[in-house]
Order: sequence, then C-alpha cells, then structure tokens
Amino acid sequence: MESRCAKLDQLDYFELLGLERTAAPGDIKKAFYKESRVYHPDRFFQLESKALKDQVNELYKRVTEAYYVLRDDTKRKKYLSDIAGPDRAQKLRFTDASESETKAAAKKEQEEQIGTHPKGRQFYTQAQKDLESGNPSAAERNLKMALTYEPSNARYKEALAEAQKQTADKSKGDSSFKIR
Repeated sequence: MESRCAKLDQLDYFELLGLERTAAPGDIKKAFYKESRVYHPDRFFQLESKALKDQVNELYKRVTEAYYVLRDDTKRKKYLSDIAGPDRAQKLRFTDASESETKAAAKKEQEEQIGTHPKGRQFYTQAQKDLESGNPSAAERNLKMALTYEPSNARYKEALAEAQKQTADKSKGDSSFKIR
C-alpha cells in the first residue's frame, strides 16, 4: 500500500482505478466500489502510524475524485484531452480550474449554436419554426427582433438574409397577378 501511495502523483484516474481509457460507465462504477472497499479509511482505524493513516485518507480521496470525474461524460472528455496533451504531468488531477474551463467551454458552445441572450434565442427559435412552416415574412420579423437583443450575432444575420431572400422570392411569384 505504501508503494501505491508513493506513486499516487504519477497515476492518472484510469490507472488509479485499474481501467482502460475506453472504459464504460458501468466498469468505472465497479472499479470505484472495489477500490473504495479496499482503501476505505474505516478499515485502517487501528493503525498506529498517523503518516500511514494520512496516506490511506489521501488515496481514498483520490479514488473518490477519480470516480466523480470519470462518471461525468463532459468532465471525462475534458480529462482525456488533458492527459493526452503535452502537459500530462500537470493535468493528472482534475482541478477547479479544469472544471471551470469545462463549464465555460460548454456555455460558449451553446452560445455559438444559438446565441447569448434568452430573448434573442427565443425569437431565433420562433423564426426557425416560421421558416419551416413556409412563412418567411414572420421569420424575418422574428429575426429582426432577435437582432435587437444581439446585433452582432452572425448566425442571426445569416438567417435574416435567408428569410429576406425567401420573402423576395415569394413576392416575385405573387407579382404575376398584380397590375403594373
């Protein structure tokens, strides 16, 4: 056990739990329960050595930390990319900074997909429904409203140009019945 505790800082979470990097969530859970039973601090309360007890506590905390990171798909994906990179030694532990990076990346991805302002997203979503139902003029109005909330959103501008094009095409088709 002392040798395992000594190597603790060189092991990634997969190695700590004895798993492949492609392990399924069920395997991660089984490995965690196995390791937590073996290294639970309550099993070592009778030890005289405080240093050894501290090592057991640290090992158990690291096993628990590994489980919490690996069971979450988003955190696991970020952790895998971190330990595969050139800074592997510094990224063996998933820190609060790593977690905030993960959350920021997920938020940025959502904002890039639709937008940053809730009302802007609402109008954009309605405009998409209007376009699907064949009502480009209503979509155009909704996209203009979305752009009032997010004037620099490129996705909204592209959708507005498309809606305006569809509105113009639709009005050209209707113009054959007008008197000139």
